[in-house]
Amino acid sequence: MRAFHVKRGDEVVVLSGTERGKRGKILRVITDKQRVIVEGVKMIKRHMRKSQQHPQGTIVQREGSLHLSNVMRADRYDARAARRQTAAATPAAPAA
Repeated sequence: MRAFHVKRGDEVVVLSGTERGKRGKILRVITDKQRVIVEGVKMIKRHMRKSQQHPQGTIVQREGSLHLSNVMRADRYDARAARRQTAAATPAAPAA
């Protein structure tokens, strides 16, 4: 089994794609496809056929999956952003 940089329950930030900048908790890690499902991110509509649970049939909204490379743990993301702000605030000394 492969080790990934995130696990179920971690809070992550989406780095790229249409959902860039959104935060959420990881609900599931799909190891064989290297994908994660993040709470409230990349919502898709699923059409359900008639069944005992849905006698009329219905449209259910649920989370889609994202590739592992497009997410980063929120604590690391915040540390990186803070580091970038301090670097931008202190200008480099002019070369003499």
